[in-house]
Amino acid sequence: MAPHPQDDAYAASIKDPAKFWSRQAKHLIWHKEPTSAFQRTTRKLKSGVSHDSWTWFPGGEISTTYNCIDRHVEAGHGNNRAIIWDSPVTKSKEKISYAQLQEDVATLAGILREEGVKKGDTVLVYMPMIPAALIGILATARIGAIHAVVFGGFSAASLAQRIEASGAKVILTASCGIEGAKGPLPYQPMVRGSVEKSSVKPSKVLVWQREESRWDDIQEEKGERHWQGLMKAAKSKGLKAENVPVKSSDGLYIIYTSGTTGLPKGVLREAGGHAVGLNLSVRYLFGIRGPGDVLFTASDIGWVVGHSYIIYAPLLAGGTTVLFEGKPVGTPDADTFWRILEEHKVNSLFTAPTALRAVRKEDPENKFFEKRGRNGGLKNLRALYLAGERSEPSIVTMYQELLSKHCAKNATVIDNWWSSESGSPMTGLAVLPSTALDFTDHTFHPPLPIKPGSAGKPSPGFDVRVVDDDGKEIQKGSMGNIVLGIPFAPTGFTTLWQDEERFYRSYLKRFDGKWIDTGDAGMIDEDGYVHIMSRADDIINVAAHRLSTGAIEQAITTHPAITEAACVGIPDPMKGHVPFAFIAIADAPKDLLKDLNARIRESIGPIASLGGFIASPGIIPKTRSGKTLRRTLREILENGSQGEFEKDPSYPSTIEDVAVVGKAKEAVKAYFETGEGKKIKAKL
Repeated sequence: MAPHPQDDAYAASIKDPAKFWSRQAKHLIWHKEPTSAFQRTTRKLKSGVSHDSWTWFPGGEISTTYNCIDRHVEAGHGNNRAIIWDSPVTKSKEKISYAQLQEDVATLAGILREEGVKKGDTVLVYMPMIPAALIGILATARIGAIHAVVFGGFSAASLAQRIEASGAKVILTASCGIEGAKGPLPYQPMVRGSVEKSSVKPSKVLVWQREESRWDDIQEEKGERHWQGLMKAAKSKGLKAENVPVKSSDGLYIIYTSGTTGLPKGVLREAGGHAVGLNLSVRYLFGIRGPGDVLFTASDIGWVVGHSYIIYAPLLAGGTTVLFEGKPVGTPDADTFWRILEEHKVNSLFTAPTALRAVRKEDPENKFFEKRGRNGGLKNLRALYLAGERSEPSIVTMYQELLSKHCAKNATVIDNWWSSESGSPMTGLAVLPSTALDFTDHTFHPPLPIKPGSAGKPSPGFDVRVVDDDGKEIQKGSMGNIVLGIPFAPTGFTTLWQDEERFYRSYLKRFDGKWIDTGDAGMIDEDGYVHIMSRADDIINVAAHRLSTGAIEQAITTHPAITEAACVGIPDPMKGHVPFAFIAIADAPKDLLKDLNARIRESIGPIASLGGFIASPGIIPKTRSGKTLRRTLREILENGSQGEFEKDPSYPSTIEDVAVVGKAKEAVKAYFETGEGKKIKAKL
């Protein structure tokens, strides 16, 4: 059987990365051509350690914003839609052409330049999901400055931490954000509080006024400015700034990754590799071929998904990006996503499994999807992309059936795996797998078959391997540490912002610089599909057997009554730890534990049986990007097993709802004070 074109493309990228990526670089406009595709170097740290390093497209100079905006206008596509803003929370919509985007970005870039921002400076962006946010980010990049976007709604302390870490010269913000149906969230207290707390004092704060909640007492003496007023004045006098090319190895942006402890890590994205890698991925993996194609990424610009596939990738391709200010449910109902697909003729939808779980909970029979599908409203949708956490097979299977029934020919559900560090999917399925990858053939080929529960096959440039704790590769089908070969693909980071030592400690030291440690655990099966089962620290050691929380959760959610579960380890005097499940349902069916253990044994083996479970709605804490906080649940459970019911667990500043932690603590207390939990506690 002949290899699938995706396998051919991947093999070419790993066998000869210089040849492969040199070809991709030719699809963009360079102000100065790179001397080669990539260069290996050695970095010596202050600690005396030396490690292999790499950089993409050395010698090259590029303007990402020229490639995102100006070249499309110059090619005659100025009237094409660049951005569609759809805000059900404000009942507002706006369509912005490439020509209009060029005008607004150039004007704001001129303002930033007049306010003292220059090439290499950092601009912190603390914005809601409105067009001004994208314009601010692109204007920063236009003048060669570096943007650091912080999720709107972060506390003053978290924001101050990022101001200090980035050394921000200017803050771009708004008067408020709107969190779903909760109403306006004023930003003034957070922004002013952060500036007060920070040892780094930005010289200017530009405020975009929103009528839902205004920032009325602008303090100009403290550097605060009316954003709209500045734009009006600048346009009246024709103030604009041209694109400033930067070196390929210069930073385009910093994105901070948070942990439960310690300072956030500033992932630095290099300009050249980012542009080349994203331009490939948005076409090849996401099927956005150019003008007329529409990508709806239901994420936030504060996350890496938003950076890559709301802002940069669709604009690099010359397509249209949907900027969505709302929630999958409650703004106003579970039909919101499907209404957007129909109204804006969306070709590719990218969201998190959490969002689809919420939709399924509100509309378990898929009445909204079916209704629009029967009327032909979803015929433009070619693919549904899932990422951010593991996608349980039931979600993948259900939506695959719906897409096959109502959407474009060969429409498919594509799970993919990536991180802030990678900048684009490290695995997935390609919908435009032209072997030459020259994009002259825009025919949509049938992608590789989906495997519910897997995250597809490795993407070009991502040398994905599975190794044991000593860094030795293990056989296919075996669970281990997922690592990456060097060099990291072009969209991947090469260092942390002003912290090379931490970069080495966090990603290279564990395997002596041979592999990049992703921190994820899983396997590669016999067909080459990658299965991401959990974070490496979410592995449970049960009587010397390493069990994945993700695999157990996958088995649990095959039960028809369960759509969401989180598995952690609970101490056990005989086995060290045993799996324990938090299940988000109100009433547990009779003999549920027996049923679940039968499913787990069938899926994994007899060693993998639950030691217990708690069933209650609203007890699984998540980050705002939809990641389950298993570590927090594990702490709550361990505290409860010791009778320390009031002790607070650790959790990151990105938590969606702190109240969920309180509910989980109450549920754990009730569990250990009655029934089976009381018996378990007595054993410990």
